[in-house]
Amino acid sequence: MKLYIKHMVGQKCKDKVNETLINLGMPYVCVDLGMIETPEDINLVQKNILKGKLQDLGFDLLDSKKHILIENIKSAVIQMVHQYGGQHKEKHSDYLSRNLGYDYTYMSNTFSQQKKMTLQQFIILQKVEKIKELLLYDELNLAEIAVKLNYSSVAHLSNQFKKNTGFSPSDYKKMNLKRKENLENL
Repeated sequence: MKLYIKHMVGQKCKDKVNETLINLGMPYVCVDLGMIETPEDINLVQKNILKGKLQDLGFDLLDSKKHILIENIKSAVIQMVHQYGGQHKEKHSDYLSRNLGYDYTYMSNTFSQQKKMTLQQFIILQKVEKIKELLLYDELNLAEIAVKLNYSSVAHLSNQFKKNTGFSPSDYKKMNLKRKENLENL
């Protein structure tokens, strides 16, 4: 049985859900972003207990098919941007359709109705977060980041970054280097 969970965004979330399942003595096959797979169906009492424990951690157990689809889309986008980076060269729409088994237009419309932002806006926001992360690591220059995240040019990356953060990538990097120096001087 697959159970879908809202608000799982990283390894720490997966670890907390793993720990919760162990503490409840609930057998499971795997825990992944936004999903738990159990070897067999769980009854309503078990489901309600699990739901309560997950809510205590800030997660929600999903019941609606649309909510499940939205969480699957969000998990796939996060995985596409943050884990794979630029390792895949296919269009976002092709990647999501192939991985989730739905027509991109249907997913995009459903996402927009539920989240009050377009799917493309969500992808851009995730890419901007990844750019911030890569700028702080200071291992790649802007041209390398643009290639890694499949931007057509450094100018396109810079424009998108500034539109979403209010800062150019170089200003953002300088600001955070100053902040880091100030924290080191405390």
